[in-house]
Amino acid sequence: MPVVIDRARSRDRIAHDVLTLTEPQYTSSSTAICRYAYTPEYRRTADYFAARLRELGFEVWEDAVGNLVGQNVPRGERVYGLGSHCDSNRNGGPWDGPLGVAVALEVCRLSGEHGLDLPLRVISFLEEEGSGFGQMLLGSRIAAGRITDEELRDGLRAIDDGRPFVEHAREAGYRPQEWRSCSETLDDLDGWIETHIEQGRVLQDEGTTLGIVEAIAGYVHADVHLDGRAGHAGATPMIGRADALATAAEIILEAERLAVQAGHATVATVGELDVEPGLINVVPGAVRLSLDTRGVREDAFRGVASALESFAQEAARRRGVAARYVQRTAVAPTPMDAGILAALQESADAAGITHRRMASGAAHDTMCVAGRAPSAMVFVPCRDGISHAPEEDSDPADAALAAEVVLNALVRLRATAPS
Repeated sequence: MPVVIDRARSRDRIAHDVLTLTEPQYTSSSTAICRYAYTPEYRRTADYFAARLRELGFEVWEDAVGNLVGQNVPRGERVYGLGSHCDSNRNGGPWDGPLGVAVALEVCRLSGEHGLDLPLRVISFLEEEGSGFGQMLLGSRIAAGRITDEELRDGLRAIDDGRPFVEHAREAGYRPQEWRSCSETLDDLDGWIETHIEQGRVLQDEGTTLGIVEAIAGYVHADVHLDGRAGHAGATPMIGRADALATAAEIILEAERLAVQAGHATVATVGELDVEPGLINVVPGAVRLSLDTRGVREDAFRGVASALESFAQEAARRRGVAARYVQRTAVAPTPMDAGILAALQESADAAGITHRRMASGAAHDTMCVAGRAPSAMVFVPCRDGISHAPEEDSDPADAALAAEVVLNALVRLRATAPS
């Protein structure tokens, strides 16, 4: 039989945890949530969760760079991992990240209250949003070993003052030179589940309570550089112009068309546009445009990037412009573990909670954890799909249902685990 929880009590506790962190001491902005690695606001936020875990009898520590870890059994024993992150972007809302840590905390409470004695580890990863040092998933990437000494020493620099990551980490009391020891943060995991707001509106539009994430999208990030010829906007005839921005406009529309054609929920976005000289009365001579194309089918989103590179060259030649395509990074899709997905789905069914399988188009720390342990995610709706904005909102009653499903999934997993 599934564990039956007091949903109203869980709702209120999760709401209290998340909304407490909107108070002034936890954000450096008066109009949004803004906290990132090694700032006083981030320190207080991590301390809040550490104190709540200690109240439950958990041992709490931080690894060599500041990933927060709490565990209710001795180190070295096998555990189930739960968590997310508690940093934000620089103009963020309350729910992205802290919801997942609050749900993990609630699962820990419920396990104790119902006498389940689940072996649990809660992790709040450092710098998931990249607001401090410009690179997403930094804490989980370090724990997963997906970084180099050179990046940490020289390549990663603070957005605020340009100083290296290692300097800031040392000043905050950490041991960045021992970053390889952070791999222990992911040791001994029999499974990992991260709860997160959807950051889209599929669940809301369908009237579905929870999303069970079966894959996290991979992506290609790239830039297209266009070099045309600047000229006076009034004196340069339309025939014979080498307008870099007009070329960029063609490329942007083609990116949209290619993503739709690719199918499989593939998406493409041009979110950055640098125009030179950027004057109203000058034909643009140079443009840089970004490309973000992603999806769960690698052949589809990589195909969009490849086809767009070819199109950019062709459109540039037609307009007398030079085009150069530069890939920044490419990341493969991350499938979730079939066993954990089944346990989540069975638990939702048993509790009568509506749910759907879906993919995550956004990157999450779980992408890094999945290389070390069987992993899955649960999505909770957010109002109108708004995220990374002060208006971000989610219903803690849905989060309580997520906690119930995760708790029961862990009970199922433990019951079926090899002895």
